[in-house]
Amino acid sequence: MSFATPVLRKNLRGRDTNFPMPEQPSHGADAPEPLAYVLGEVRFRGLVLAADRRAFIPRSGTEVLVDRCLRLLRGVAEPRVLDVGTGSGVIALAMAAEHPRARVTAVDVSADALALARENAVRTGLAGRVRFRRGHLLAGLAGPFDLVVSNPPYLTVAALELLDPEARFHEPRVALVGERLGPLIAAQARAALAPEGRLVLECGAGQAAGLAGELRSLGYESVVATPDGDGRDRVVEGTRPVARRLAA
Repeated sequence: MSFATPVLRKNLRGRDTNFPMPEQPSHGADAPEPLAYVLGEVRFRGLVLAADRRAFIPRSGTEVLVDRCLRLLRGVAEPRVLDVGTGSGVIALAMAAEHPRARVTAVDVSADALALARENAVRTGLAGRVRFRRGHLLAGLAGPFDLVVSNPPYLTVAALELLDPEARFHEPRVALVGERLGPLIAAQARAALAPEGRLVLECGAGQAAGLAGELRSLGYESVVATPDGDGRDRVVEGTRPVARRLAA
């Protein structure tokens, strides 16, 4: 059996691991289906969510994103939260489950993904806690929100080719590939965030420094990056300044 050069692959904990993989076919006909799709469900922070090809499969790295959001909302009695690009609803539902008085809105451009997210809201008993709506990023969402969170598609087309075949050929491409969506969400979120509201974004390996710079250039303050379990900066956050500083 011949081996190709090392490719980016996820281990069972969702972490990036580089090791040689057997050469794969140029098409996805023989690519194994992701285990979550085979089982029809995936676990995330105590929630058991339906999983199928309508949405990206939640990874363990997104737990860092949710942890940061919950920490930032400590002491906020009824925070207004917006999840941009909700996919299966994993972030919105985790926020609703772990902050019982959070008022959560979840938006996605995909009608199929929203249908899955709504099914997961019913499945987890959180249907009355999250408001779902279809739309592109923050279009038509005036806010104000105390927190805007997103795990947007952030892979380049080239990086997609380094993913394991299960993800590359079975998960929705629109949920994986997207360049500069983080900065675009950050730009739109300035108008939707309440003064001193927080923006929290997940990003790919090696992207945090550039994304943090984009947030600072947009006027966000207290910009910091948080690493994942492998020590790679995975989450970038910033604070919308009060009106007088924003205007300056």
